[in-house]
Amino acid sequence: MQQPSSFSATGRIARATLVAGTLDILAAIGLTLFYGKRTVSEMLAYVASGPFPGVPVRGLPVALLGLAVHYALIALMAAVFVIAAERSSGLRRQPMAGGIGYGLITFAAMNLIVVPLRFGVMPSVAGMVTQLFCHIVLVGLPIAFIARR
Repeated sequence: MQQPSSFSATGRIARATLVAGTLDILAAIGLTLFYGKRTVSEMLAYVASGPFPGVPVRGLPVALLGLAVHYALIALMAAVFVIAAERSSGLRRQPMAGGIGYGLITFAAMNLIVVPLRFGVMPSVAGMVTQLFCHIVLVGLPIAFIARR
């Protein structure tokens, strides 16, 4: 017996969130350690400060909040794509094109709209290139390939 469509969409959203969220946060941790400008806890506190301005910059509870915010954002991104793929066979048939396109969309939304509006800064050129890679390869493509199943 086949599972109801909503159950399978929920499963794909959960898997896409876990995979893309983990790949993206591991990249963020790696870049944070590589550049050494802040600690991983401070990077996660920065993520938490998006929806929660005024959170302290240190401490395990704030770092865990930042991790939760990160996965919540990825879950939202995954849900939007999975729901769109449910309605568009083209997105399911061509996950490479869909994933690249969705990576570009999520990149633009986060780096050209959300971050500048919330924090008043634009990423550097190097930051934009890194973010473009992460949004396409680590977020868009995994979500698209998981959504097609």
